[in-house]
Amino acid sequence: MSADTPVTSMCLTRGGRPAFVVNVEVFLERDGRWLLIRRGKREAHAPGTLAGVGGKVEVDGAGLDVLEETARREVAEEIGVDITGARLFYVESGFFVTDDGDPVVNVVFRATMPPHAQPVAASPEEVEEFLWLTAAEAEGDPDCPPWTSRSLRRATARTGAPA
Repeated sequence: MSADTPVTSMCLTRGGRPAFVVNVEVFLERDGRWLLIRRGKREAHAPGTLAGVGGKVEVDGAGLDVLEETARREVAEEIGVDITGARLFYVESGFFVTDDGDPVVNVVFRATMPPHAQPVAASPEEVEEFLWLTAAEAEGDPDCPPWTSRSLRRATARTGAPA
């Protein structure tokens, strides 16, 4: 679902405030190409579509630099690449509602893939395959949703200080 989808039901904290899932997504670049994953067919949200590598903030990992630590953990879990020490650059944040109704705050980073790292489908149920594409190639792919295209365009254009 898109950012325009209204939240029809909301989880609340014990204090009565709205609760959201926090998701972190990373676009990894090497030699002008971007690593995109094809989400597993059994994923609850956007199965089979192209995306950056990512996942949810977990309670046991919450602390200082939780977004950056989540980015590093998810890259290791999903594609078996250690990006410890890699500079993460903030790209954007947004809000969407998953296909099954969860309200999500999504935070997007970009990073350079370590030179000798070779991604593997470390989590095949989450990552069906990965592709190295330019932003233009990704936009032309019918499985690339508009939100992934937008984030990738912004990641490609993003320069500045690391997060």
